[in-house]
Amino acid sequence: MSDSVLYTVGSLSGLGFLSSFLLYLIANKFKVFENPKIDIVEEMLPGANCGGCGLPGCRSLAQLLVESEDISEFYCPVCGNDKMKEIAVLLDKSIPERKPQIAVLLCNGTCDARKPVTTYDGPKSCRISDLSIASDTDCDYGCDGFGDCVAVCAFDAIHIDPETNLPVVDPDKCTGCNACVLECPKDLLELRPKNKRNLKIYVACKNEDKGGIALKACDNACIGCSKCAKICPKDAILMQNFLAYIEADKCTLCRKCVDVCPTGSIIETGFPPKKVKKQESAVVQN
Repeated sequence: MSDSVLYTVGSLSGLGFLSSFLLYLIANKFKVFENPKIDIVEEMLPGANCGGCGLPGCRSLAQLLVESEDISEFYCPVCGNDKMKEIAVLLDKSIPERKPQIAVLLCNGTCDARKPVTTYDGPKSCRISDLSIASDTDCDYGCDGFGDCVAVCAFDAIHIDPETNLPVVDPDKCTGCNACVLECPKDLLELRPKNKRNLKIYVACKNEDKGGIALKACDNACIGCSKCAKICPKDAILMQNFLAYIEADKCTLCRKCVDVCPTGSIIETGFPPKKVKKQESAVVQN
């Protein structure tokens, strides 16, 4: 082997060693030391990376929980209050208790209530169909039923009912992560308090057309008659754009609005059947 070859090999080896040494010094100079509690907290989180906390993943939430002095604004809906309290105790911090929430569908436009007027032959995607055609029925506000919310749910909590062609939320599986709410292109899903026995009352309609037009498009549409708002003892019902909306934080679940709704657009869940009054029972028998 010639001297020139040995010189070249030696030079390259020396240069490689020097570069490695410089990289070692730089790595140590700018090394970021992570708090070991971040790994512990991440292990306590569900690992679903669903985004329900408003962050990209569980690792990001764990880092903020450990490094932030005030963690009152951070919350994992999948963990719930009990697990969040455990994390707060570990970190010697405090976190307020929050009411569990569940997703509800603000549409009751079943196949029987909304008759199709056109045929959509495009991709079976709510977001794509919403861009290409308003609806295959006369209701431009109703659910398309293609299941984008089903696909995005990480907890198998939503399924399309084959009879109604509407998504149904399983209250035992829904964690209130908000993923389906963000996915729906028509904003037909929202989070509402998950009360005991799944007690809920809400207006399952977002049609902002005038009463006659809305009713022509869907038998179950809210027609903006205001009967529910007038009878509500807590002023929990807002009327805007010919549409009623029940404020969950004001509603006492008295069910008076349900009785006066002429179209059945107000949904009640978790309640036992109402007892038939004696006078009504006697009239039925006669």
